Amino acid sequence: MIFVTGPFFAGKKNFIQNELGMSDAEFQSCAVWDVQELAYGKTGEELERLAEELSRKTVVIATETGGGVVPVDETERKKREAAGRLSILLAKKADTVVRVICGIGKVIKGELRK
Repeated sequence: MIFVTGPFFAGKKNFIQNELGMSDAEFQSCAVWDVQELAYGKTGEELERLAEELSRKTVVIATETGGGVVPVDETERKKREAAGRLSILLAKKADTVVRVICGIGKVIKGELRK
């Protein structure tokens, strides 16, 4: 599994689709994105199960939610924490981890292969 992360509107989907030489249809059949939203409200074993399920996909994309000012609202802090924990679990399971900023990808674990 390739885990791709980076800020909002950083070009994560376009970068990985171009790097792997995938058509839109191919990409949509083997990738899942915005997985940080799936983490909301989950803890512990629920996050472990979600990470296991997601790791069966070829490409998993999560938007980084941990940058910037920590939210005052408790619910928003819990959402951010769950998303961060899911990203940690996915990065551990991934063969390759790529961080994309401004459309430029940096492999931080493994190798990116076509």
